[in-house]
Amino acid sequence: MAKPKKTKKVVKKVVKKAQKLTKKPTQATTVKKNTLGTPYGDRVLVKPQAAETQTSFGIIIPDQAKEKPEQGVVVAVGPGKRGDDNELIPVGVKVGDTIMFNKYGYEEIKINGTEYYLVKEDSITYIF
Repeated sequence: MAKPKKTKKVVKKVVKKAQKLTKKPTQATTVKKNTLGTPYGDRVLVKPQAAETQTSFGIIIPDQAKEKPEQGVVVAVGPGKRGDDNELIPVGVKVGDTIMFNKYGYEEIKINGTEYYLVKEDSITYIF
């Protein structure tokens, strides 16, 4: 009778291992796939805010006449740039800050189908 008990234990262990292998990916593994990464140097990754479609007087602006927004929310921040003495100078904004930047001081990039701007710290003009 000792043999059937051992085989039951072995079968249970095999079933548990099989269940672990067939489980859905954990939240930690799915988060790694969706991360945006870290910008290089003193660059900041910004999600642009939607352009206004109506003026304060109620005039509706058509899509062709809309200008690209010059402000957005910081999504990721680079480590900073090196000074003359090779010391790291950190970036002055943090994730979650709303910033304004120069009209032509950014690069447009798409990550996972979403449009972002890559802005150098020198191009940031205002922090809300």
